[in-house]
Parts: sequence; structure tokens; C-alpha cells
Amino acid sequence: MIRRAFLGLAATTVLALGLSGPAAAQDSYIVVQSTTSTQNSGLFDHILPMFRDETGIEVRVVAVGTGQAIKNAANGDGDVLFVHAKPAEEKFVAEGHGVSRADVMYNDFVIVGPPADPAGVAGMSDVVASLTKIAEAEAPFASRGDDSGTNKAELRLWKEAGIDAAASSGSWYRETGSGMGATLNAGTAMGAYIMTDRATWIAFGNKGEYEIAVEGDPKMFNQYGIILVNPEKHPNVKADLGQQFIDWVLSDAGQAAIAGYEVDGQQLFFPNAGE
Repeated sequence: MIRRAFLGLAATTVLALGLSGPAAAQDSYIVVQSTTSTQNSGLFDHILPMFRDETGIEVRVVAVGTGQAIKNAANGDGDVLFVHAKPAEEKFVAEGHGVSRADVMYNDFVIVGPPADPAGVAGMSDVVASLTKIAEAEAPFASRGDDSGTNKAELRLWKEAGIDAAASSGSWYRETGSGMGATLNAGTAMGAYIMTDRATWIAFGNKGEYEIAVEGDPKMFNQYGIILVNPEKHPNVKADLGQQFIDWVLSDAGQAAIAGYEVDGQQLFFPNAGE
């Protein structure tokens, strides 16, 4: 069940927008704007039934890139924001779109690559040095190019390496404009290196001979946060129900549910609420 086809996942998520008024406000569901990694990895399939069993509240997830999720939430299209781009999340709150932000969990990013390893980066732990070698070799690199949390982190690392990868777009640097699963499918098909969150990679079912080439750099730390969309700015927000979800995610029960999610014996996310 977890190893699903990743293409078009965002299109199959439930976009429950446009509901307003007293009748809709009484419905026991919330809309969570989130990133594709929480969906693609199977985390939501694991934890949301637990939350519903405990509270009776249904969670409808809109799984898009973090940048798009933040834009959607800023438009009032959702009750809770659950993404992984901390500076952008803090800006969201500072601009009055969110009530407050809390850390939820973390994992890390990795760079996966083909068995031929044309840039000679396999086994490296210095991500900036590895990106430099990929650029120097002009080895194919597939980027999401979608303003997601992963894409934001990748661009930050290219900048730290002093490389304008986007200037090579269409040659060795390929921007898919797609989610993580679709980018992994496209990248592995073209023999490219790909930066991905570890959870999506573990759950990805089309690895072929691909393996993790670069990992272990503290610069690849991947923090997730959760925010209640501001009901004072967007009166349609179901603040009470949304806060119940946030409280549960940050509670001992929610954190244990996150920690308990494994694929092939590997824990995908590490809870750190309150740390």
C-alpha cells in the first residue's frame, strides 16, 4: 500500500475549499495544507486514522510543494499548515497569516544517484563539495523546481557552493516542476542525481539500482513545523478543530504515532516538539 505510484499524487488529494457559513463550520473535518513528503512517505495514512479515532475529526490533506501550501494557506484555503521551510513559515506567521509556529519532527535530505556515479560523489558527506563536483562534471541533476521545501533547501545549498545551477536549466540541470515522487521517477529514468527527503526515498518503490550517494551533512537537516491559519484574518478557518489537531500532533500520543511510523524497519520521521 505504501509503495504506491507517485505520479499525480497532488492531483488525488482532497481539496476541500470554498465551504463557508454555519453549516460548513459544524462539519467535523479540517483541511491541512501540507507538503508532498508527508503524503508520499505514507505518514498521514499512518497517523490520521489514529487522530480521527480519538477525536472524530477528519483531516483532508492538500499535498503540494511547501511554497504552494504556504500560498494556499495565506489565501485562507485551509485550517492548518504543516510544511518544512522554517524561514518561510516564520514569515507566514510574522505577516499575520498564522497564529504561531511549532516544531513537530525532523529527518534529513539525501542525494541519490545512479550506479555509474558520473560525478564521483558516492560515499561523500559534504553536500556542498558534492554539488560542486556534480556541476563540474555537468552530470545530470533533477530538481523539483517547484518552490517546495526540498527545492528551497537545494537552492540554498547550490548558492552556498557558489553555483548558479538554474543558469544551466535545460542542459545538465533539469527542473521537473513536480512533486518529490514524480521528480524521483523522472530523475531515475534520466540517470540523474536527485536531492530528496529521506522519508520519501525510503518509501519510494521505483529505486531500481539507485542508491543514496550523499548523506550525513548537518546542512541537510530537514525540520517540519505546524501552524494554525489565523482565524482573525480568515473567518472561515475552523480554529477549534484545527487547534485540536495541532495539540494532538504535539502531544505525547501524536509524537509517539510519528515515531512509530516505519517502512522496512526504518523510522522515517523523528518527533521533536518542544525541544
